[in-house]
Amino acid sequence: MPRITRRSLIAALLAALTLPLTAPASAELADLDKIRASGKVSVAVYDDFPPYSGKQGGIDHDLAEALAKKLGLKLSLIPFPAGEDIGDDLRNMVWKGHYLGIGPADVMLHVPVDRNVMQKNDKVEILAPYYRDTVQLVRNVKAIGEVNGIDSLAGKKLGAEKVSISAMVLLGEASLRDNVTIYPSGVEALQKLKAGELDAVVATRAEIESVIRGDAKFEVTDAPFQRLPRKGWVIGMAVRKDNVELARALQQAVNELFDSGEMAALFNRHGVRSVKP
Repeated sequence: MPRITRRSLIAALLAALTLPLTAPASAELADLDKIRASGKVSVAVYDDFPPYSGKQGGIDHDLAEALAKKLGLKLSLIPFPAGEDIGDDLRNMVWKGHYLGIGPADVMLHVPVDRNVMQKNDKVEILAPYYRDTVQLVRNVKAIGEVNGIDSLAGKKLGAEKVSISAMVLLGEASLRDNVTIYPSGVEALQKLKAGELDAVVATRAEIESVIRGDAKFEVTDAPFQRLPRKGWVIGMAVRKDNVELARALQQAVNELFDSGEMAALFNRHGVRSVKP
């Protein structure tokens, strides 16, 4: 999973909420004016998080380009390594800056739109949700004909990403853990599934769709684990708390991308179905 689905998403998955953006009545235009005067907007994205970002680009790369275009600005993309949790990432990339000299950026993408995250990070505004992801199971239908609960997976070769909620639920089942292989990323696990080395993988919907791309040899279903959040989680973006006008402009841009169909086309380029929160 992406960075967020490693350490930080496990904590953030408690309750994904899409909350309205609020702003102080006395907010000034200074920050957005400064950004416009520079002619560019800087956007932070995780540096290795397929299908959202990576050396070959990704959904968040394309979204950053689309947002910059909506704002009438050039894009300055800032890839960054994930910290221990989402709080570290928000500090490093939104309101303070990384000790490696990276950032802060004007906006950071792929932030959980979650009440707990908001309450713990009061120096940022989290807004503009653009996707709802979930954890799902994808299986080779020849290896596993159907799934009727966890017992259907017993004795099968299973895969998941390290330090992820997918790995957590698989390894939490005594009847499954001896047949679970852990990979550096969900995408790598899915590639092993396509290569015939695994029977099933637990990963995010976005990861699964980006790799499987409708291949009829595989079937995607809800993962049969009670501890998973059934409604998934919402992802959006974050800016500094006092950068209210930029926040408003970004929310408007995201609304327009959904209304015009551009958001759906953007996700579709990477094999992923757009899911509006």
